[in-house]
Amino acid sequence: MQCVICKTGKTTEGEVTVTLQRGEATVLIKAVPAQVCDNCGEYYLSDEVADQVLQQADQALANNVELDVSRFAA
Repeated sequence: MQCVICKTGKTTEGEVTVTLQRGEATVLIKAVPAQVCDNCGEYYLSDEVADQVLQQADQALANNVELDVSRFAA
């Protein structure tokens, strides 16, 4: 797939760290499977992976964390 941000790079399978912020809480999820642009580094998550990332973040926030760093749970 061609990158929609830089318009010149091509995406390949890789892993990224996703950072989400809600209010004063920050959730980092490492090793998330994504399509990553070989030019600018922009990444794209599939709908399924994005749903899993949001569920994992919601679980962390439900525990009233201020900062959570975890690995992607497939």
